[in-house]
Amino acid sequence: MATLTVPDQLPPVAEDSDRLHSAFQGWGTDEGAIISILAHRNAKQRSLIRQTYAETHGEDLLKALDKELSSDFERAVLLWTLHPAERDALLANEAIRKLTPKHFVILEIACTRTPRDLFLVKEEYHARFKRSIEEDVAYHTTGDFRKLLVPLVTAYRYDGPEVNAALATSEAKILHEKISEKAYNDEELIRIISTRSKAQLNATFNHYNDQFGTAINKDLKTDPDNDYLKFLRAAVKCLTWPEKYFEKVLRLAIKGLGTDEEALTRVVVTRAEVDMKRIVEEYYRINSVPLDQAIKGDTSGDYERMLLALIGNDNA
Repeated sequence: MATLTVPDQLPPVAEDSDRLHSAFQGWGTDEGAIISILAHRNAKQRSLIRQTYAETHGEDLLKALDKELSSDFERAVLLWTLHPAERDALLANEAIRKLTPKHFVILEIACTRTPRDLFLVKEEYHARFKRSIEEDVAYHTTGDFRKLLVPLVTAYRYDGPEVNAALATSEAKILHEKISEKAYNDEELIRIISTRSKAQLNATFNHYNDQFGTAINKDLKTDPDNDYLKFLRAAVKCLTWPEKYFEKVLRLAIKGLGTDEEALTRVVVTRAEVDMKRIVEEYYRINSVPLDQAIKGDTSGDYERMLLALIGNDNA
């Protein structure tokens, strides 16, 4: 369900590399060429372009882009050009190191990536920062957030479709008991959320709804102003309905006074090769406005064109 569009007939990688190099020459930068190439190549193709560029022109493509571009357009292009695991490692480190850690960015990476993808992110984090993501999350978070986040980033969940119905029933009961007791940070509740496969969790949450007549996230809204409960609800959404979670992130980024470009860029570049079509559909269902129209209304110039290209707007 990706929105990334790649031409059926691609030029040789060397040609893409040379066109990008030409885009940087002279007095100005040919931003249109950069978008037409990079915004229409998948992760493997972008990695080959980057490798070829370094071999041919003696410079990392990312450094060349950094010198030529600026502002939100630069960030979108640089994040997009990175390999997904590299990108996630960088985003996680940025989020962790902020004065007030951005727990939700780490949550997205821990809960919406496949187990294999998360493993690759952790490897890349090791290589880039000479520390583990687990130790950094543990060091920079406290209290209930730490108690939930560390096992989420540590997990290597089973990724198959098999479901144990009896287990789903029994663990739905455990979850209901803990939530009824307001024991939201109970180790059993955290164990279930942080270790079970996504298929198993879907079954458990469905049993929860069937047995107790309400969705688990509704029962987790008893105190709407409780930040940890918001975080716990977001974890449930990320694990089972990521398109609903990302729709809300986009809605909050676009609506209201000003635009949260950081969140808008992050969602578009990390989901364009994954499930952006579902997110686009969910955005329209909730807001009755197409996402591309919303982006056009809140962004401009090359940044707007880059985002529109990544969400599959043919006019980009």
